[in-house]
Amino acid sequence: MTEQSTVAPELEEETRSYAELLDPEVLADPYPLYKNLRTTDPVHWDPFLHAWVVTGYDDVTTVLKRFSARRTPPPEYFELLGVPEVAPVAELMVRMMLFMDSPEHPRVRRLASAAFTPARVAVLDQRIAEIGEQLLDQVLARGDGHMELMADFADPLPAMVTTDLLGVPVEDHMDLKRWSTTFAEMLGNFQHNPERLGGVLEAVQNLIAYFTREVEAQREKPVDGLVSAYIQAEVDGDRFTTEEIVANCIVTMVGGLETTTNLFGNGLLALLRDPEAMARLRAHPELMDSAVEELLRFESPSQHTARLAPRDLELGGKQIGKKQAVIAVMGSANRDPQRFGDPDRLDLARTDNRHVAFAWGAHFCFGAPLARLEGRIGFETLLRRLPTIELTDEPLTWRENLGLRGLTALPLEVSGT
Repeated sequence: MTEQSTVAPELEEETRSYAELLDPEVLADPYPLYKNLRTTDPVHWDPFLHAWVVTGYDDVTTVLKRFSARRTPPPEYFELLGVPEVAPVAELMVRMMLFMDSPEHPRVRRLASAAFTPARVAVLDQRIAEIGEQLLDQVLARGDGHMELMADFADPLPAMVTTDLLGVPVEDHMDLKRWSTTFAEMLGNFQHNPERLGGVLEAVQNLIAYFTREVEAQREKPVDGLVSAYIQAEVDGDRFTTEEIVANCIVTMVGGLETTTNLFGNGLLALLRDPEAMARLRAHPELMDSAVEELLRFESPSQHTARLAPRDLELGGKQIGKKQAVIAVMGSANRDPQRFGDPDRLDLARTDNRHVAFAWGAHFCFGAPLARLEGRIGFETLLRRLPTIELTDEPLTWRENLGLRGLTALPLEVSGT
């Protein structure tokens, strides 16, 4: 007789649903979920979401490059559904370059590029440093050794910088931040929450009214900023309409605030959870540029985006029907071991780091240079001014925005000069 093995056969892991992000525990650490999806079914039909969920790096970049970004129904669609109150939101979103395909997208991007130039971003470096210093002066002046990173630094710095960029009053930055964060709920979540619709509609109305007033005022009296630059932008005789300027000022505001605020929160938390990496960055500040790129990869502020299949096609061995929804999970692609060596390790000196935190292709994030500049100067300022930064025992809570990953608060104990 031969001895029978007592080792149980390894069970095949079942594919989980991307909708598990609705569980706060999964949202706090989504990376095991991403790994499950990548390894079991990287192009997965999720019946709960009624969408394809794509998690591998190569497939995600294919979706970002080749699938349709025109995923916002026209205002008339919501009127036919009997919810005409949503139509103003759709009317705004269809004018944003974020939700356009060719030929509209290249036209809007060319005009925006004529206004949002590298030179306009480069001159903000001194202002970013000044704001960072002022915010930390206020923290240290309290003298209690406590800091809440989001409220004290990560929220106000990008908001103040973005008002400077746009050429609107800096004292309006908190209102603009509040409205932008509320509107971003519609951009980041795949599950509609009817209880929050009223707040989203109010925020959209406030943003539209604010920037319409600014455009009208700056047509009469130009200000050095992006609003006036959008007004004056011209390519081959083509100009923006007022409605297009308003829509793209809003997407500039929302994108600029969400990305950089969450870069600071997610990034500092990652460093605090890896004391060796924090010590290395303090000892070698010349690593800051590559460190910012690695923090963007490791804890991407933007975790997923949606697209529509432009036609019937195959992706990852699956047949996807024309206009079926596809969720490209950039947060998973940035942890794909087929693309990044040891992807779950925070490597601040990582060299081959073509992450997709800013998307890919024609819709690559328009504000990426500004986010990188703010990230570099902001982290440099934090580490220089605060020789001691420690987490408290308070539990951390992640925002209920499944696509735009960020903390509600990051309480710290600090000392500084």
